[in-house]
Amino acid sequence: MWSLSVAGCRRLGVVGSLAVALGGWAAGTLPDRDPWGLWLPRGPRAFEAGVLLAYAGLTLLVIAWWRYGRLITERPAAVRVRDTLTTLGWWAAPLLLAPPLYSADVYSYIAQGAMVLEGHDVYGAGPSVLHPGGIGGDAAASVGGHWTDTPAPYGPFFLLVAEGVTRATGGQIVPAVLGMRLIAVAALGLAVWALLRLAPRGARTGALWLGALNPLMLVHVVGGVHNDGLMVALLLAGAALALRGRRWIAGSALVGLAMMVKSPAALGLLFIGVVVGRETAGPPIRRVAKALLGPGAVAAAVAVAATLVSGTGFGWLRTQSVAGSIHTALSFTSDLGLALGRWMQYFSGTHPDPVKRAIQAMGLTLALVLIAYLAAHVARGLLDPVKALGVSLLVLVALSPVVQPWYLLWGAPLLAATTWTGRTARGVAVLSAAFVFVTAPDGRTPAYAFALAAVAGATAAYLMWRGDSAPATARVPGPRRADERVTAVT
Repeated sequence: MWSLSVAGCRRLGVVGSLAVALGGWAAGTLPDRDPWGLWLPRGPRAFEAGVLLAYAGLTLLVIAWWRYGRLITERPAAVRVRDTLTTLGWWAAPLLLAPPLYSADVYSYIAQGAMVLEGHDVYGAGPSVLHPGGIGGDAAASVGGHWTDTPAPYGPFFLLVAEGVTRATGGQIVPAVLGMRLIAVAALGLAVWALLRLAPRGARTGALWLGALNPLMLVHVVGGVHNDGLMVALLLAGAALALRGRRWIAGSALVGLAMMVKSPAALGLLFIGVVVGRETAGPPIRRVAKALLGPGAVAAAVAVAATLVSGTGFGWLRTQSVAGSIHTALSFTSDLGLALGRWMQYFSGTHPDPVKRAIQAMGLTLALVLIAYLAAHVARGLLDPVKALGVSLLVLVALSPVVQPWYLLWGAPLLAATTWTGRTARGVAVLSAAFVFVTAPDGRTPAYAFALAAVAGATAAYLMWRGDSAPATARVPGPRRADERVTAVT
């Protein structure tokens, strides 16, 4: 079949990506105001056609990605790293000039950059403080829902990046979005660099397939311009230096920068610390002290420096729970808590929120216990630290009060670098094929999107079970060093 070749998969994916981009021009997350007249609504019929075109393109992109993974399995000699990088470039190219897709978050980034530029307290107020006719005014008008009055949940380093883009573009909506997308593409390039250094030589193509060529990465990092891509790229690079290259100071500094984008990256310090302690010579007290204080001190120094340079203050310490104010249907603990809360409200008249918060807290507690279990296995030399970090991030996402489809990217690339054929990685591949359908091009999550995601997930799971996919049959070379031998615990 023509699509079971590198060129065939590449062509099919380009057609899909181009359809997604073209559909986005009519049905993407268009700004409220665009003085350039490029990204404007084109009427309800054009919107509906754009949605259909975008979903059709997304389907072709997922099929091309799945077949590419199968090709890596069945004919690994025919798929080189260079081929995969070329395919990644072709699939990403149509999305570069498209309007924001599947999310309005990029408008928040630009507006917050304008707030920093104008000296507003970005951790005490939302984009609504910007003057409608001033710099960042168009972006502020395009921020979705209650986020208009919500303080920034991001770290000072990312706000410095957003300020730089806003300053360079004058806050004009189209150049500013394209500037933020350029940052996202650079982050994707850094992630690719790190994946090639984290993965064993014989598994690099598979690692790129799951970790970079993944439709979730293309749609939500390149198309949606989510800053999760920058966080993950810095975390991957830090892991490559600290957990593979034995350069834990430089690695901890990069993880510190990742934390100053989004806080979940702090988990990287735990596993860097465990490895540092395990490899430090001397009495146990010295090893424990270095493990607990070393990476944390480096990251803290980076955090303080970023905060002082940005001039935003330390308000980011109190806004990390801002995202928890919304309910997302993908959060198991939030859904369970809300259901139990409403059941108790029906029988006893109590408000459901306390029950929901209690279940969410229990979920986070369970996540911490499981992460500690994984860290203990790394300390005993039973689990690869890179794999453990990836699984830990996935555990955190699964039990978090807020789960967005692109959060799967927190741990997927790390897992791809170590065990892209493993059981957990197979589950990530199935979820990637499903989650990419959850969000509509305009950023909404309609009921039909969940239905499409269910169909895609069920189809991918069936193909996985039948063995018609890369992760089900391929083998990955073992760890490159004796101290990296692992025992599967996932």
